[in-house]
Amino acid sequence: MKFKCRLRIIFAEREIKQKDFAKRVDLSQSTLSTLINNAKLPTFPTAYKIAKELNLYIEDIWIEEDSN
Repeated sequence: MKFKCRLRIIFAEREIKQKDFAKRVDLSQSTLSTLINNAKLPTFPTAYKIAKELNLYIEDIWIEEDSN
């Protein structure tokens, strides 16, 4: 199963700076960048913290990609 991270789009729509958001959710900027660039999936607690801060569901941020 592959997932696509929508954080870059969400941040642009809401005019959120990556550096500021990383501080709000207590992550390093590099960790957040890794998630945004789809290099890694977050742990459940991290995904939950990010979703809660954005007032979204986890599945609104990480979308399952078609395997076709």
